[in-house]
Amino acid sequence: MDEMALLKQLLAEAVGDGTPAAEIDDDADIVNDIGIDSIQMITFLLSVEDALDVNLDFENLDLADLTSLRQFHTFVVSMRATAA
Repeated sequence: MDEMALLKQLLAEAVGDGTPAAEIDDDADIVNDIGIDSIQMITFLLSVEDALDVNLDFENLDLADLTSLRQFHTFVVSMRATAA
């Protein structure tokens, strides 16, 4: 499974509204389109850390990084590069 597909799966599980991961668009706004709440967001971010073995820098995570799943993936990749 590629990382975008994994992120979609983790997001679908965190939101838990029954939306299949395959129906989540790469450019869907995580907050406005998906409708994730704060508890779901924390669950999602922690599951991303576990699944991708990456430490997310929450102090540098900006709302702009959540404008799309694609943008969030870019943030995750940058965190991995910073750690290397």
